[in-house]
Amino acid sequence: MDLGAGIEGFLKRDWQTTDEGTVRFALIGLGWWTVDVAIPAIEDTDHCETTVLVSSSTEKAEDVASKHGADHGISYDAFHDGAASDAYDAVYIATPNAYHLEYAGTAADLGKAVLCEKPLEATAERAERLVESAEDADIPLMTAYRMQTEPAVRRAKELVEAGFIGEPVQAYGNNTQPLLEMIPDPDQWRLDPELSGYGTSVMDLGIYPINTARFILDRDPVSVTAQMSSPSEEFADVPDEFASFTLDLEGDLPLLCTTSQNAQTDTQLKLIGTEGQIELAPAFHGEATLHLSKGEIRAEIDAVDFTETEEMREEFDYFADRVLSDEEIVPDGRHALTDMYTIQAIHESAENDETVEI
Repeated sequence: MDLGAGIEGFLKRDWQTTDEGTVRFALIGLGWWTVDVAIPAIEDTDHCETTVLVSSSTEKAEDVASKHGADHGISYDAFHDGAASDAYDAVYIATPNAYHLEYAGTAADLGKAVLCEKPLEATAERAERLVESAEDADIPLMTAYRMQTEPAVRRAKELVEAGFIGEPVQAYGNNTQPLLEMIPDPDQWRLDPELSGYGTSVMDLGIYPINTARFILDRDPVSVTAQMSSPSEEFADVPDEFASFTLDLEGDLPLLCTTSQNAQTDTQLKLIGTEGQIELAPAFHGEATLHLSKGEIRAEIDAVDFTETEEMREEFDYFADRVLSDEEIVPDGRHALTDMYTIQAIHESAENDETVEI
């Protein structure tokens, strides 16, 4: 790959297959992420429109719909009853993890395409049921891995495939944030295992380096060794306030990851090969910066204006492109199940202090 040409085409939409059509969305779950990030992202897309907003409170849904020009605001119960189903083509599910299955199931019954936030569900078993419901209904299902449409990540994948770093030999990923500073509520759902699933840090943050490395390197995990601890009282109900794990990827390539919901914000993914190195730092929460080194070559590609909202814009437009053209969705439900099996194995390894096959 010509490095100059790669930089020149940094923001290219190499996935795009159509220039026509619109996918109308019902957004399920009106937390801060949906309201502050997803709705503005959809407003900035080429092929998406928000027409229905769904919340536990009809009043809240109608209020947000009024503020953002959506046609309908309805309750969760009304959604399950099929209200306003003629007004949308697809659903975006951004509820706590343990509710994904029920909303995806209703969408499948209604014949609607599904874009579901990651992780796909609270457990691997429930994620399997979600995928099967979509397959039985023959509806498009995409897991919302926005990093797969992040230009820096796509360019990194191209560089690896072109041999820029030679043969990949090891990888390192980190994703940390101070959750209780960001959301100062010890009773929030991310700290409730009944809603979050196996834990908090790996489910919510560790999934980023896991999936992004899988995507760039095109290798899946084979086994894992992990350690976890939760010394703080606020994290007593979850096992992974702090977590570290080493995944053995296909081809004997180790991926070492660290993650925590109680640490300084830091995101990075480093891929080291026999001839060069690619690093994303910051990596996972907007403004991804690509650092390249090979021999005497040093380059830094910083898409300063490519914010988190725009990452979401690309994700929504990619999904719409696939729905409109009936083309294959790469991060589909089966792709997401590999991450669910991996996260399950990480927690099993930490609990039993042993290497676990995936």
